[in-house]
Amino acid sequence: MYFMLKVIITALLVVGISEAGKRFTTLGAVLASLPLTSLLAFIWIYVDTKDNQKVAALSWEILLMVIPSLVFFMALPLLLKVTRFYPALLVSAILTAVVYFLWMMLMRKFGFVS
Repeated sequence: MYFMLKVIITALLVVGISEAGKRFTTLGAVLASLPLTSLLAFIWIYVDTKDNQKVAALSWEILLMVIPSLVFFMALPLLLKVTRFYPALLVSAILTAVVYFLWMMLMRKFGFVS
């Protein structure tokens, strides 16, 4: 029951953001840019484990992962100017995955993540 509650709350949040984005682009962008999914993850982890260190570790690693995620938000609008939606989305996602992989190698090399 608890698992289903987590799924329902998380799904409602994502659907709510996409609906807001359809009607009010700026509001959708603000809601999507807020760390709402991270906030929920912190809550679920803390409720499940009562471990502040796990929450802190996740928070730190999320911060590190924000940097490569910016590639997606830069590539998608640029690609949408020259191609259709699905190819632009696919190329942006692949490019972002490559940057994540390279970023993770760099972060491991310097001891920022395990």
